[in-house]
This record gives sequence, C-alpha cells and structure tokens, in this order.
Amino acid sequence: MTAPRQALLGPAEIRDLAELLGVTPTKKLGQNFVHDGNTVRRIVQLAGVQPGETVLEIGPGLGSLTLGLTEAGADVIAVEIDGRLAEQLPKTAELLQPGAALRVVHQDALRVTELPGDPVRLVANLPYNVSVPVLLHLLEHFPSLRAGIVMVQAEVGHRLAAGPGSKVYGAPSVKAAWYGDWRIAGQVSRQVFWPVPNVDSVLVGFERDAEPGTEAERRATFELVDAGFQQRRKMLRQALSGVLGGSAAEASAVLERAGVDPQARGEQLGMPDFLAIARARGAAGDDAGGAELG
Repeated sequence: MTAPRQALLGPAEIRDLAELLGVTPTKKLGQNFVHDGNTVRRIVQLAGVQPGETVLEIGPGLGSLTLGLTEAGADVIAVEIDGRLAEQLPKTAELLQPGAALRVVHQDALRVTELPGDPVRLVANLPYNVSVPVLLHLLEHFPSLRAGIVMVQAEVGHRLAAGPGSKVYGAPSVKAAWYGDWRIAGQVSRQVFWPVPNVDSVLVGFERDAEPGTEAERRATFELVDAGFQQRRKMLRQALSGVLGGSAAEASAVLERAGVDPQARGEQLGMPDFLAIARARGAAGDDAGGAELG
C-alpha cells in the first residue's frame, strides 16, 4: 500500500527556515538545499525505499529529502554537521509530519563510526566537496548498508560509475568497485537547488556485493590504487615501484606474478587486478619472510 503524501518543503519554506536559523549556505560545507518536492520523491522512488526500512541520510540540511524519506515510511537516521540544522530538523519533521521516525546525529560524517541503528540503505544529497571520502568511509564502517542512491557532482558521479579504460576512470572508481556495482541513475537540474550551484548533479546508485578480500587486503589494494593513479601516464612497473620493492624490476616481478602486464597503466586495470597485485606482493613478502598485508 502506498503511503499517504505528506507535507514537503518548497522554495518559500526553505528560505524561511534558513532565515529563521540565520543560515547562509556555504561552499565549505557544500550546502545547496533541494526545494523541489517532485525531485525529492523521484530520488526516494529510485532508491527503492520501503516502509519500515532504516535509511541513512548524510547532510540533511533543512530537511527536504528527510521529509521525502519519512513520507515513504522510512526510519531515518540523519547525520548533520551543522549544529543549528541538527537541532531544527526534528522540529521541522514534527511540525510537517507528526510522528515521523527520525533520529538526528550531530556529527561529522567523516568521523562517525557508530549509529543508533543499522541502516540498510543510504539516500543522501552528499556535500559535494567531500562526497567520495564520505561514501568510502560509510561503506567501510557500516557493512549493514546494502544499497543506496546519492546525489553528487556530475563529474564525481561519472567517475564513481566508470569502468577501466574510460577517460574519467580513476582511483575512486576502483575503490567504489571494491564494495559493489555502481551506476548513473539519473540527472538533476540545477534549478531545484537553493542557491543554484555552478555545477551539474547526477544520482548515483549502488548495490553492495560481498567484499572480495579481507580488510588487510583492502588496505593494501587501496594503497596500490593510490600509487597507480598518482602518475597516470607512467607504466605500472614505474608507478608502483615505490610500493612493490623499490625498483621497476622488483615491481615487474610482482606484476607478472599477479598476471598483470608491467607495461600497462593504472586506468587499464579493474579492481580485481589491483587485488591480485596486492596478493602477489603479500605472497612475495611471505616467501621472503616478510610481514603480512596490512
């Protein structure tokens, strides 16, 4: 049964709330508030939010998306760094949707490691200046998250969803792939935000898979990914020499052991390839009496 439609925030309510709180949207916190109810409901629908689900929202701001989630019957955990917004959000929800299931955590999303519940879905308009670090932090620390939809800057979204060989493929693409499958789920008009941003936005969806390796292997893989993309034009035997023994010859030996062409470049490799290199490095270290991955 479809949940009844509740009151959402429109342009006038957004501005009134901001004025009430003395909030001036800042680039530092990546604050652009959505004021279009149709866009909010579209995001919630694309995310597949079900009544009774525990949903995590990052950066709820004045509450536009929050109210869309509670309207759909979700039990929302909202993490907000701005104290004024964190204090006001429950009041706004109670005024417009009495009895809405909402818990607000006043904390920096990059530092949160515990939540008052186990969210199964992430739905958020992420702060654009820290969207990738926030995503990777949440996926690392909250394995209960199984799927989600996030709104991010278009350039970042296409990078997250890119595959090997793409012009926009990079370290975020590989790291995101560790956790599951990513896709572009839709475009978002600049005009639904206040203030209007100077960048385009997209919705990125993900479905979580079982992680392909251990936590030690993840750390080792991400280290290799960072090195491999630090100097994109270099062959892997050069780009990874600093983390694979110190010389191009030693790096080549590890790469060959992993089944990877030493003359390849980072953008040609998928996440399984970087994991194979991490395991080959670990095996080489074990053979030499070295330490385990970590």
